[in-house]
Amino acid sequence: VLRQFVRHESEIASSLVLERSLNRVQLLGRVGQDPVMRQVEGKNPVTIFSLATNEMWRSGDNETYQMGDVSQKTTWHRISVFRPGLRDVAYQYVKKGSRIYVEGKVDYGEYMDKNNVRRQATTIIADNIIFLSDQTKEKA
Repeated sequence: VLRQFVRHESEIASSLVLERSLNRVQLLGRVGQDPVMRQVEGKNPVTIFSLATNEMWRSGDNETYQMGDVSQKTTWHRISVFRPGLRDVAYQYVKKGSRIYVEGKVDYGEYMDKNNVRRQATTIIADNIIFLSDQTKEKA
């Protein structure tokens, strides 16, 4: 009986092989608002800001798209920084209009709004931020 139990346990353990997966995001854009730091009672503080990324394309009949109207779509991303050192640096140095590069992962969550309606939120959990020089503002 003991031998069967051990064999059964080892079969379960071998079937629990963890697959590798990847949840990685890279964003390059401009900050839409100065960061805010929030802290819920009993939890670590978080620095939050928005980041805009732009997608541009030409529309037209020409195959090479040399002519035609240029269209642009702006996407806004909610960035949350939990890592203690990075959280504080982001809060202090990220400013509205800054051009930055953010690496992190996508997180989907739910919350109840003030009207007690369940809402969904998509957030980028940042684990790296690179501050990029802004040539247009440096020349001004």
